[in-house]
Amino acid sequence: MRRKQWHIQTRVLVMMTALVSAVALAVVLLFNLSVRWYIRGRVSTQLDSIIVSESENMRSGRGQRGARDFDEHPDKVTGTRGSAVVLAEDGALLSVLHGDMKVGAELSEYFSRGRGLREAERKELISLESGSYMVSVCADPLVSGAYLVYYVDVSSIMAFTNLVNLLLIVIVLAAVMFSIILSRTLAHSIAGPARILSDFAREVGSGKLETRELTFRDMEFSQLAESMNQMVRQLSAEKHKQEIFFQNVSHELRTPLTSIRGNAEGIVYKVMEPEQAGSIILSETERLSGMVEDILYLGRMGRGVPEGAFPPLDLREVISLCVSEQRAEAERLGLSFAFDFDESPVVFPIREQDGHQMLGNLISNAIRYANSRITISCHQNGKEVCLAVRDDGSGLSQQDMPHVFERFYKGAGGRHGIGLSIVQSVVDAYHGTVSVKNDGGAVFEIFFS
Repeated sequence: MRRKQWHIQTRVLVMMTALVSAVALAVVLLFNLSVRWYIRGRVSTQLDSIIVSESENMRSGRGQRGARDFDEHPDKVTGTRGSAVVLAEDGALLSVLHGDMKVGAELSEYFSRGRGLREAERKELISLESGSYMVSVCADPLVSGAYLVYYVDVSSIMAFTNLVNLLLIVIVLAAVMFSIILSRTLAHSIAGPARILSDFAREVGSGKLETRELTFRDMEFSQLAESMNQMVRQLSAEKHKQEIFFQNVSHELRTPLTSIRGNAEGIVYKVMEPEQAGSIILSETERLSGMVEDILYLGRMGRGVPEGAFPPLDLREVISLCVSEQRAEAERLGLSFAFDFDESPVVFPIREQDGHQMLGNLISNAIRYANSRITISCHQNGKEVCLAVRDDGSGLSQQDMPHVFERFYKGAGGRHGIGLSIVQSVVDAYHGTVSVKNDGGAVFEIFFS
């Protein structure tokens, strides 16, 4: 199932607005809970102090209502004072011990239309017309069926709370507006470069391999733009190589095919000796077949070696096999081989076919350019393997040196310019290095580790 897609600007806007709103609501909720906890804690303590003080007064002998004095208990932190009234069980006002008569009447009306004093909570926060009060109800020990209602006016605290809530709401609205503006700016700064890079990628996908000079304030976008330009340069270089490759392939294939066709026509029209023409056709066919095999092998190596571990091969044996296959050609040209091998096996995990192609092409190349002698070295130093093929020819020209491993690049005396490309591909596939230098002739060195 395909997931719903969002614009970056919409997603950033929703996320920032939700985050700011959640934080603001959490602050408002925490503040109101703290105020209520403060009122219930601090004011309840004040009420308890009043009740204890009044109980002690009653035990001291002041038992008549008219003679009973009410001790005020001002709270030094909240600035509130405790007051008290006496109500009947049905809520009727009997007397006001201390406080405003209007508040006493409102308390009487509140408890008359409510659950009654018998079922009232011991302490509760109530709201009346004159303000908000924290009240505590207990039975009057002097009058049967009457109740003492102690209360503390917390209207100033609630007014302050409402003011702070209003201020917080204004702050929340301002923060939401600011988050909207900020999110739009932030989203544009992200979506703009992303859109430019997306258009750039679309052009590259359509085959327009041209770099762009792109500069962004964000380092990540600048790095991505540089990486895309580097990709374009590499794709352009690979495309150019591919064009050169096909041009060279068509040229190399055309030469033997032209020769084969000419000799075949000579046989048909009886202008050439069949045996001579047939020999040329076989030679050119063999050359064409070898070149096609090399091209196919080069293509396979371009896709990398198969996954998995390969059994270690003794490279001395691979060299000996390659030399034995080409010894007849070398002896025909008057060439001899010299070997510089370790006495112990020189082992390296490589497919036998790849090792044979790599070393066989190096030896074949040396046979074409050597004057009289080819020296092959094979050594192992710890985990490093070093192979070298040296001929005593005239060496490579400075013009040919940088291009010898390029596909279809042919120096003087070259066949079709694929052999050394195969060497390079095999060495790269096995994470080795290959180099060439002149030292009394051409010297090709390969290192594996």
